[in-house]
Amino acid sequence: MEKLLIEKSRAGRKGYSLPALDVPAVDMAKCLGGENLRHTEPQLPEMSENEIARHYYKLSHLNYSLEDGLYPLGSCTMKYNPKVNEVAAGHPGFQHLHPNIAPEHAQGALRLMYELGESLKEILGLQGVSLQPAAGAHGEFAGVSTMRAYHWHNKDFKRKYILLPDSAHGTNPASATIAGFTVLGVKSREDGRVDLKDLESKCNDEVAGFMLTNPNTIGLFEDQIVEIGKLIHGCGGLMYMDGANLNALMGLARPGDMGFDCIHINLHKTFSTPHGGGGPGAGPICVSEKLVPFLPVPQVIKNGDNYELKTDIPTSIGRVHSFFGNFGVLVRAFVYIRMLGGKGLREASENAILNANYVFSQIKENFEVPFDEPCLHEFVLSGEKRKHESGVSTGDFAKRLLDYGYHAPTIYFPLIVHEAMLVEPTETETKESLDNFATIMNKIAQEARENPDLVRNAPHNAPTKRLNDALAVRNLNISWVK
Repeated sequence: MEKLLIEKSRAGRKGYSLPALDVPAVDMAKCLGGENLRHTEPQLPEMSENEIARHYYKLSHLNYSLEDGLYPLGSCTMKYNPKVNEVAAGHPGFQHLHPNIAPEHAQGALRLMYELGESLKEILGLQGVSLQPAAGAHGEFAGVSTMRAYHWHNKDFKRKYILLPDSAHGTNPASATIAGFTVLGVKSREDGRVDLKDLESKCNDEVAGFMLTNPNTIGLFEDQIVEIGKLIHGCGGLMYMDGANLNALMGLARPGDMGFDCIHINLHKTFSTPHGGGGPGAGPICVSEKLVPFLPVPQVIKNGDNYELKTDIPTSIGRVHSFFGNFGVLVRAFVYIRMLGGKGLREASENAILNANYVFSQIKENFEVPFDEPCLHEFVLSGEKRKHESGVSTGDFAKRLLDYGYHAPTIYFPLIVHEAMLVEPTETETKESLDNFATIMNKIAQEARENPDLVRNAPHNAPTKRLNDALAVRNLNISWVK
């Protein structure tokens, strides 16, 4: 296990060389007040430059990224981020732009934001957009808040329920609750899609809307989406689409055409911007005409040949982020869309679907398949039978994948499938890459049958052995004390 920097520290070593002070010294006690100053030296590591370089180089090899290999996280769309996006985002005119700059001096950036918004509206078939939300769940909150503002503007204060399928992403009920609604669950049919009868039984004049992922979290298209929309709109509610799985739809189908009133877009999932680590991210929302007056401010508008930030929208839900979100992420998404164009976006979706179905066909004979039909961009497997027969759980299987140099798929989700494993290979993987992954999945399935202890005790080749997950959560220790 790699030691911490502080453990490698040796008194007197330096990894820096600073020039002599060429300005008058300042008495910090007088400037800040003695009570605001430290009275002891900070305990910082003392190391040479090459020691520091080697330390972080070794740590980089302990991490796993898309530069290392396939990252099959279902419902997260961990696909390769083209380096041209990074080049564009690093342009000095974008990188050094100050958030307080006057709009007349940021016309290029505002034009990019405006055109990105117009592209997203076209891709989704909706009439309004806000680029301000900083992540997917943040977009959910902003979108559901516009729905609440719409109902309140119409004096329809009795609408207090948001309906959710039992296969929903966990952020959906959280976002709806934070926005002030009560969540009601809707059952799934045996084929994993929304149970229309159960939905109909819960539609009344207290329903504010229905949050639905399409395709859903088992990778299947909701084939009754038109009927679902009629039920929700028929009782005065609004249709919200979780855009987590948009990577299966772009260029093929538009949420607006399906009857959705609002959708958040995970730019990091669908439009190849950085993903993970808590941000910075971007989760724009697109809305139907009726929700446009309630979008967050400021709105990027075009006035003749100029681009402006419009704030005087009295019905707006207000700001949901300081300044205007994470601009560098928007640049990356803009480049991705412009580089691919409409035809390229459609091909990306088609290849994502093709790759998922190919891997599914290669491995399904060695797994339980809860929904044995062609999927879209992802598919779900179950390890329930294997666990009963050999004691090898889905968690064990995922740990064993680490020994073969692969990041595990999403496990134990969706909740409607016991011992679930949700796999999404994405469109950016080659056939050879998919074949290698399928071979390893099948090999571990064989190991689970013939040598279950090997799998149950995995990983064997990782820097650390298996951790006690429950203990780690209850006794979280992220600091070092000598």
